[in-house]
Amino acid sequence: MELFSQTHAGQYKRKYGNRGRILLKCPDQPGIVAAVSQFLFSHGANIIESSQYSSDPSGGTFFLRIEFDCPDFAGRLAEMRTEFESAAAPFKMEWKITSVTELKKTAIFVSKEPHCLLELLWAWQSGDIVADLAIVISNHENCRKIVESLGIPFYHIPASKENRQEAEEKQQQLLLQYEIELIILARYMQILTKKFTAAHPNRIINIHHSFLPAFVGARPYERAYERGVKLIGATSHYVTDELDEGPIIEQDIERVTHHDHVDDLKRIGRSIERSVLSRAVKWHLEDRILTDGNKTVVFS
Repeated sequence: MELFSQTHAGQYKRKYGNRGRILLKCPDQPGIVAAVSQFLFSHGANIIESSQYSSDPSGGTFFLRIEFDCPDFAGRLAEMRTEFESAAAPFKMEWKITSVTELKKTAIFVSKEPHCLLELLWAWQSGDIVADLAIVISNHENCRKIVESLGIPFYHIPASKENRQEAEEKQQQLLLQYEIELIILARYMQILTKKFTAAHPNRIINIHHSFLPAFVGARPYERAYERGVKLIGATSHYVTDELDEGPIIEQDIERVTHHDHVDDLKRIGRSIERSVLSRAVKWHLEDRILTDGNKTVVFS
């Protein structure tokens, strides 16, 4: 299959070159949507998609995502960002304006199991996930041939609790070198340090092989089997310095029975993990996620 990055990137940029997004949150009050709409109208922009949510109309937080088409958007982006300050200030908005064609530079971390990596690569190849997939980093060599066959640089950095700091220093150097904006932990079976996670707030997405908050940490399938659960699931979340406690982006489940042993749970779970992680990554890349404390608002 031809790669998205080689075959479709030019076509994608031509098609969406005038497409932009506004993502914001602020204290809820009247006039927010009107102010943003008036700003876009003043620049000749046409709203293509709009989603909004209020945690509480009386004193809550307002969240808004707008996708729009604007003539000569690439040439006007800097100007629009500067001018939007005037519209945002009265509402105390936290905001960003981005171009749809500014693909986020992305790194995937993986260990031995390739199923989540393969799902992401397939979605990237087909154009379902639109990103600048820059590098894959692994603490094992297992996935090298898969990755390099697609022309993606693969870096093997052995990592364990004994050399964690040294490994993360090497990883950080690569992330800076490739100007990485998003890190995907595709079953990367290492705990990240607080220093590492603090350097990438809301820019590390993990897949946990459990329906959180149940069975946090290691060996969740074994513990689920011992508990005799009737549902198993997977959770994709942003990584924080507290293990498996970051803002949840997406979850899914599947029913199991007493006939299913640990290996069966793992097999079923792998399928759930693939789809849950892929959806979470896609939504992040499309600027559909806003954090609200330790929760997320997802305009999926």
